[in-house]
Amino acid sequence: MSDTNRDQPTSGGPMEKVADIASDIGEYIRQQRSNAKISLRQLSKLAGVSNPYLSQIERGVRKPSAEILQQIAKGLRISAEALYVQAGILDLPTGGPVGDAIRADTELTERQKQVLLDVYESFRRENAAAKPEQQAATPEPAADTKESA
Repeated sequence: MSDTNRDQPTSGGPMEKVADIASDIGEYIRQQRSNAKISLRQLSKLAGVSNPYLSQIERGVRKPSAEILQQIAKGLRISAEALYVQAGILDLPTGGPVGDAIRADTELTERQKQVLLDVYESFRRENAAAKPEQQAATPEPAADTKESA
């Protein structure tokens, strides 16, 4: 019974999606490592991950856990959140360029970044909720001109 299942194509199935995510995160890590001009061996030492395992991650053979991604992020000196998004662990963050700038700031701790992002998002939500109220309170000029004609 299991032999017949093995012969069936798996295109678009969950296992292929996992493989795509692993490949994507591996490529992203490789790009970040290249940008930082760090060798695979150096990053493996900085992240506390074995050289062969890191190589497998970069080639898309292995999908790292959130814990390993955090160690790699520290080694690359980038936000762990960026790796989590690439790995599909977190959804793409909102907030546009302001949120991106906060996340990219190397002078802030992860906790400080999160607090700033929370405050910023609360302001955005508050303003978005106030927009319909403002529009309802403001008379539309087109309606006034029709009545006077």
